[in-house]
Amino acid sequence: MKILFVHQNFPGQYLHLLRSLAADNEKCPGTHEIVFMTEPNANVILGVRKVTYAKAPLQRAGVHRDANDFDVAMRRAEACAVGARQLKQLGFVPNIIIGHHGWGEMLNLVDVYPGVPMLGYFEFYYKTENSDVNFDPEFPMPVERYSSVRAKNAINWQALALNQCGQVPTLWQKSTYPDLTQKSLELLEEGVDLTGCRPDLLTFGKALQVGKLRVEPWQKLITYVARNLEPYRGFHTFMRSLPRILTERPDVTVSVVGGDEISYGARHPKGPWREVLLAELRGKLDLSRIHFLGQLPYDQHLSLLKRSDAHVYLSYPFVASWSLREAMACGCVVIGWDTPTVTEFIRHRETGIVVPALDHNAIATAVLQLLANANEASRLRQAARAYAESRLEMGTYIERYRVLIERVAGRNLTEPAVSQ
Repeated sequence: MKILFVHQNFPGQYLHLLRSLAADNEKCPGTHEIVFMTEPNANVILGVRKVTYAKAPLQRAGVHRDANDFDVAMRRAEACAVGARQLKQLGFVPNIIIGHHGWGEMLNLVDVYPGVPMLGYFEFYYKTENSDVNFDPEFPMPVERYSSVRAKNAINWQALALNQCGQVPTLWQKSTYPDLTQKSLELLEEGVDLTGCRPDLLTFGKALQVGKLRVEPWQKLITYVARNLEPYRGFHTFMRSLPRILTERPDVTVSVVGGDEISYGARHPKGPWREVLLAELRGKLDLSRIHFLGQLPYDQHLSLLKRSDAHVYLSYPFVASWSLREAMACGCVVIGWDTPTVTEFIRHRETGIVVPALDHNAIATAVLQLLANANEASRLRQAARAYAESRLEMGTYIERYRVLIERVAGRNLTEPAVSQ
């Protein structure tokens, strides 16, 4: 099959699917011709032809602030269509186009390849209530800015208007979309590599070294992971829980993985959120026991999860992180907020521990109780892993993905990539 993938940051969500398709070619050369359109980056996958397009400017003078995202999206769509026309001139006509709709790249491809079916990734529909906006009273959004939230859906609506098949990764994320769009969205729960992400109880009996962090067998390790350290992932609440935890448990050390940029939400006017929270809590934290590790190589990230005594995962009602799935697969006891992003995976006292959102004292209490109850910790570890095995297995996910691709494309994936 000829497949055109589109994502501004290759390979995006498609790493494991691409590996599966590349494996088809290893077994039977010529089964697939895979082209991936993206903005320039250094990533490479054997068997995948990467085609880059010019990166769109982030902001242009004269564009209304609410329309800036859409302006950038349409410029991406234009640049991507130019690249697709060049591919077409070279004879590449895909059987299906697969990509992420979040950045607008796919919007004009129906004009380049009319009649070619499209499977688009829909991640989140922005709302001004019952969602991330004004969820946290510490950071209220003035009503004058509500229009900017609704405007973010301009790309969503343009993508939905293509009348193509869409996929969403969780029930909660699907539920954010208006009822009239639900029938075009397929729930395709994402998977985890259960071989790489697996419990390793032996690691608790030996020292672990990750960068400047060293965890001795007698110590308790609390882990926290986010792409970037920001309120959307509860970083502020997590940090405020630490003074009590560190005071009551002298054997605790804390690893904090994540960068100082912004993935979601707004920057703090005084600088990175890490610095802001450290300033707020100055004199209340034993900083020798808190290790800010930045963004780690994947193997080191997993080594921390496998050694974790308590993993704190917090999120506004928003998209679910891959790290949550990885933590469960590694057998972490996850302590999370009672938001639908979290509770779709973590059921209280069944697959983890759920506490009231935004309550730093509740986090501290849950962590301390967990560390004091080894039997409960062991039970919840096993339950988290069992959930991952039953719901998040990568092979099952990829097989469901392949079935969906065949249905949308109207042909079998094992058919050779002959020209149309």
